[in-house]
Amino acid sequence: MGTNAKARAAATILVLFAVGIGLWRNSSRKSPAESHLEPQDAVYEMLRAARAGDVDSYLASFTGEMERLLRQTVRETSKAEFGRYLKAFHSDVKGIAVSDPDRAAGGEIKIRIEYVYQDRNEAQIVYLENAGSGWKIASTENQERVRTLIPYGTPVK
Repeated sequence: MGTNAKARAAATILVLFAVGIGLWRNSSRKSPAESHLEPQDAVYEMLRAARAGDVDSYLASFTGEMERLLRQTVRETSKAEFGRYLKAFHSDVKGIAVSDPDRAAGGEIKIRIEYVYQDRNEAQIVYLENAGSGWKIASTENQERVRTLIPYGTPVK
């Protein structure tokens, strides 16, 4: 390898190293909410928090009127009771399917979540907004029951 090729290789390595350091610094400065790169990540974080009964993380997944109403509910009950409710409500969920995001009115993102239970499936539409610190759930539509031909866990013959 000639001197010019060695110099180019060294320069390339230095540039890649500098870019890597810059990306690492930017990622290390982000708060957990800012790490939501995709709207689906916010949905998965909300579901994770609900299953764990993590009230603070669950509430951080919402914005606007929805967040205000949830916080009011927590104040009227208690954080511990609300956490138990979240865990119990999601304990029967066997699986979750999250659709690809669709653009909705006003810059919102629309995502369909399908909850798989032992005896049924239920679907819900959630609308997310980019709240500056990441995607957050702004509103939801009522859940609807989805007809399943074969219940979850049915043995295959």
